[in-house]
Amino acid sequence: MEKMRADARRNRAKVLAAAEEAFALDGLAVPLDDIARLAGVGAGTVYRHFPSKEALFQAVVLERIQQFAEEARALATSDDPGAVFVDYFVRVIKQASLNRAICDALAESSGHAFKAGAGEEFRAALAELLARAQAAGAVRSDIDGDDLRALIVGCLAVERYAPGSAHLVRVVIDGLRAAGHAASAVATTP
Repeated sequence: MEKMRADARRNRAKVLAAAEEAFALDGLAVPLDDIARLAGVGAGTVYRHFPSKEALFQAVVLERIQQFAEEARALATSDDPGAVFVDYFVRVIKQASLNRAICDALAESSGHAFKAGAGEEFRAALAELLARAQAAGAVRSDIDGDDLRALIVGCLAVERYAPGSAHLVRVVIDGLRAAGHAASAVATTP
């Protein structure tokens, strides 16, 4: 019986990965059968884990937000909190900009991911990275977690409406830096 649960977890992970790819490319128009094919599982497996396309879509968003939170928590003990913060900020923008659902989830505080707690986990982990970068003197002290979230949403809007606008993201990052703190060599191309 334990083996079946492990198989079910692996199949669920395959379906989520395939769905994230499919939704990023085709949005909600992609049929569940196509997602099953892409995942290498039968349609019944998809329906067993996700009773509707909306449920699968929400699970994809929830998983990505949870991954963002886990990554931020893992980076919280870095020796260079300023560089780690900037790199993470840019990476979230780059990854989220590839999927409109993720952009929308980060912009909304009442969406499914936030109701499920993943949004709060992400906010808390992001706030910890911010606080460490501020304590190191790398990021201005008058920014809080809500400000940072608004800046991420703004950068995502820039990326959505002017793809490849690395210059504008750099402007935001420069605005986050503490006065007198030199720009790092972190690549800011979203």
